[in-house]
Amino acid sequence: MKGEIYMEESGQQFIAIELGSERYALPISHIHEIIKMQKITVVPNSRFFMEGVTNLRGKIVPIINLRKRFSMEEVSATRTTRIVVVNHQDEIVGMVVDRVRQVIQFNSIEDAGDSTSGIDSHYFSGIGYLDDDFITILNIGSTLR
Repeated sequence: MKGEIYMEESGQQFIAIELGSERYALPISHIHEIIKMQKITVVPNSRFFMEGVTNLRGKIVPIINLRKRFSMEEVSATRTTRIVVVNHQDEIVGMVVDRVRQVIQFNSIEDAGDSTSGIDSHYFSGIGYLDDDFITILNIGSTLR
């Protein structure tokens, strides 16, 4: 297929995350760490999807809520809620997700189409295929902007 990349060649791994019933993947190479939900301090006049900031071992880290970013229904944090801290352009940013699943390696990846899960496709870098299943891969840069 056009634009398809076979992962056997690159061996790139991803972390599978969930927001409600939707599953997404993040390149493991961008993951700084995954932490349990913790106190977030609200920052006035920030972007609508910005939850605030948190202190991560003495470093102030901005935290975004992916549910808000993707205009999904907001829910209260549960025992499975996590903050996925990613490296992006020499900065670290946390993303609140409902659940972190597992490390995965796709059989193949295709470019994202015009729309995925009803969310604007510029948030996605591709669709990863696992046997008879697929997971949308998030474009971290677009998601954080």
